[in-house]
Amino acid sequence: MPIQSSLQTCALLVQKRISDLLPEEFSDSKLVEAMRYSVLSEGKRIRPFLVITSAQIFGIKPLAALNVAAAMEFIHCYSLIHDDLPAMDDDDIRRGKPTCHKKFDEATAILAGDSLLTYAFEVLSDPTTHKDSTVRCELIKTISKASGFKGMAGGQMMDLENAHQKISNEELAKLHRLKTGELFMASAEAGAILGRSGEKERSALRHYANDLGLAFQIKDDILDHCGVSVGKVEIDEAVHKKPKENASIVDVVGLENAQKQLDLLKEQSVSHLKIFGDKAELLVELADFVVTRER
Repeated sequence: MPIQSSLQTCALLVQKRISDLLPEEFSDSKLVEAMRYSVLSEGKRIRPFLVITSAQIFGIKPLAALNVAAAMEFIHCYSLIHDDLPAMDDDDIRRGKPTCHKKFDEATAILAGDSLLTYAFEVLSDPTTHKDSTVRCELIKTISKASGFKGMAGGQMMDLENAHQKISNEELAKLHRLKTGELFMASAEAGAILGRSGEKERSALRHYANDLGLAFQIKDDILDHCGVSVGKVEIDEAVHKKPKENASIVDVVGLENAQKQLDLLKEQSVSHLKIFGDKAELLVELADFVVTRER
């Protein structure tokens, strides 16, 4: 099955699980409506795909993998809701639709983000995610670390602090690792945690996802620099974005060197998967997709 088909199948499964976990008939309809509005909108679902595909390597039951995949998407979407707020990136459009605070209001958007974040850990702690409480605690520890000041939130702070400023290649790599790479790593490592695998397997998946996350961000920077815009969704989003100067690898090292780094990271990421043999074929294909995508 081509990687695009695999990604689409995964997205549909995760979409269904998210909808089941967030039914419309919850008592606080406006808050849940805002949560559903943001988390069920179209997206690449790369993090859930990493969870499900890595879990398949270890023969994990679908429900367990889907629970973790949904939790990762809750966390990712909480960060997008808060990123879009006026106090941060101040964006009006996300994934081709009005951002959460534009569709509802700022207070609802803040609470929707808060609720998605906290609900992620409720799902991770549920016995349906894994019968072993030690495994559930390890998932929570790994994912919470990747989400907080040692990971994504720390990277977001670096990004805000370095807006409109020159930044070194090393500082930019750290920013990308924290803001994007840590959640990628936790997503890939989640399959190994669910499978109670050893440190060798966990480390291989983390190193793969670290390189993949950096490659993903570099590719985004290259597409932004080249003004790539495919379809009405991307055009609308570009038109409505507020002007800002976030750090970009292309600005730091130039387009040619950024492309070289991208190619190197792809090769590095795939090399970490050799210990899994053919079981990691989809992860290899994902690395190729990340660096060749047009959007």
